[in-house]
Amino acid sequence: MSIVLEARELTRHYEISRGLFKPSALVRALNGVSFSLQAGKTLAVVGESGCGKSTLARALTLIEQPTSGSLQIAGQEVATAGKAQRKQLRRDVQMVFQNPYASLNPRQKIGDQLAEPLLINTGLSRAERREKVQAMMQQVGLRPEHHQRYPHMFSGGQRQRIALARAMMLQPKVLVADEPTSALDVSIQAQVLNLFMDLQEQYETGYVFISHNLAVVRHVADEVLVMYLGRPVEMGPAEAIYLRPLHPYTRALLSATPSIHPDPARPKIRIAGEPPNPLAPPAGCAFHQRCPHASERCRVEVPQLRLLDARQVACHHAEQIAG
Repeated sequence: MSIVLEARELTRHYEISRGLFKPSALVRALNGVSFSLQAGKTLAVVGESGCGKSTLARALTLIEQPTSGSLQIAGQEVATAGKAQRKQLRRDVQMVFQNPYASLNPRQKIGDQLAEPLLINTGLSRAERREKVQAMMQQVGLRPEHHQRYPHMFSGGQRQRIALARAMMLQPKVLVADEPTSALDVSIQAQVLNLFMDLQEQYETGYVFISHNLAVVRHVADEVLVMYLGRPVEMGPAEAIYLRPLHPYTRALLSATPSIHPDPARPKIRIAGEPPNPLAPPAGCAFHQRCPHASERCRVEVPQLRLLDARQVACHHAEQIAG
């Protein structure tokens, strides 16, 4: 199966003003993220707020230019792409945002919003565009009469279906979904997730699924990338990570996931303290101040990702933790 998205040592840094006569500070929102995504597969990106998930989404969708590193979409390097190539790459990567209430134009009819990507990016006639819009609306569970309605006339779940339909109108190679179900009722979330998976199966689109809900991630992901303060700390097959997490941070995240039938063999793990200040990250492992397994080595040496038990993990003591 072909690789549709590949990132190598991707970084995104921001200069932050700290006031008059003070030097600016550097925030490393992304600090060396590498992964590859195959067509028809889903990579889930998880972590606490502030770990760099949304910054990664903006870089992947070409909303922001990476500070350094390599980003390839369908084999095309983004950094060296010309204007015409970047226009094509933007067609190949689409995004579904977290808030379905804010992602649609309240003054434009749904049919016109769904037809807009076709109007801008294709040479289809008006009748052909309308035909494609009606077909996509049917696929996502909307009726023909919805074509002439405005966003405020729909529920939150319906609006997210509309947003997904708009993102899939150009049949992109990659779809980035940033917390697409967090603003929806629990009863609606499963329906929207099943719709995501049905469309993926039909179009073989690669998904980058960003979420803090690990129960949702287990339902949709083939691989999981766990991030902490802009860095990957564990990455590998979803089932392997869920059954036997190796990084202390991953173990704590999974233990905090609500479950109807909790596993007594997996006790709750509490993380002490707050995430570090991104303006002044600690030396060594960024997680060592909150980690119950931290040693002197963790305080001075940054752990690098290494292969262990069918996944990559950035922890000096992963073997001991795995037991």
